[in-house]
Amino acid sequence: MAEQPQHLRADYRHFQPITTRWHDNDIYGHVNNVTYYSFFDSAMNIYLIEKGGLDIHGGEVIGFVVSSACDYFAPVAYPEIIEVGLRVAKLGNSSVQYELAIFRLGEAQACAAGKMVHVFVERASNRPVPIPASLRLALEALR
Repeated sequence: MAEQPQHLRADYRHFQPITTRWHDNDIYGHVNNVTYYSFFDSAMNIYLIEKGGLDIHGGEVIGFVVSSACDYFAPVAYPEIIEVGLRVAKLGNSSVQYELAIFRLGEAQACAAGKMVHVFVERASNRPVPIPASLRLALEALR
């Protein structure tokens, strides 16, 4: 079996704290795998709203997740505060590929790491559009 690449805290540009919730745990006593995607999605969108001015309720441009993946290295569980590390791997005309990782507070090694791709679209038509300047500036800061 090939050795997993290391995903270290120092490799990420932004961190979003998230508190795990009671219902995040599964029958095995740890956060269920599908919940990690929710953590990733929340971290991306909080960043875009706060740093890039994304208006998820009334803006003309919104981001759709079109691809996602996650690798798991160590479990996390409720109750625990985690941090989602965020960086940009690729920035295109209308899309961005994020790399994200889940860290326990103060730990250098990730418990999970993944990728998600946003395509920015015009809300009315659902057709791809160039990433607006304010969002692009915020995304550039994560490269």
